Amino acid sequence: MFIQTEATPNPDVLKFIPGREVLGKGSLEFRSETEAEKSPLALSLFQIDGVAGVYFGSDFLTVKRDPEAGLIWAQIKAPILAAIMDFYASGRAILNEEGAVNERTYEGEVAQIVLEIKDLLDTRVRPAVAQDGGDIEFEHFDIESGTLYLHMRGACSGCPSSSATLRQGVESLMKHYVPEVKTIEQVL
Repeated sequence: MFIQTEATPNPDVLKFIPGREVLGKGSLEFRSETEAEKSPLALSLFQIDGVAGVYFGSDFLTVKRDPEAGLIWAQIKAPILAAIMDFYASGRAILNEEGAVNERTYEGEVAQIVLEIKDLLDTRVRPAVAQDGGDIEFEHFDIESGTLYLHMRGACSGCPSSSATLRQGVESLMKHYVPEVKTIEQVL
């Protein structure tokens, strides 16, 4: 098995392309060993010293190293590659049953709107919210009502100012760039 690696704009994140399906549809991020328990692959990657995060895309995965661990990529890249190869050789499923992704699928014009929403979230909203130790994730979009449903994560979850963040910041941004969005609701 040959696994390609690519640098990313973030020097603490490296992209691994195994040449096989990783998640297929959707994406998943694991920020801790506890979260990684849904996936045998993610869990094995967190067993490697210096690994601080794992992200699964359709046909790639990224691994985030902990810069405070004092390890450079040359020290942890080989164990990561070995863990990925061992996982694919085992024939196990990428997710345990309880970790299965149930992401909605969208078609046609709605699919394009959802792509625009996700792009705005990823490029403009999430980086700003991350500065405060939180995250906002896409749940789903109802084209009939124009309602965008979002999850508040991390420090944003349960924060008294989270509704203000949604209304004044995120909702106004979405309405400006994606006129189909009429309102935003937080999913608890």
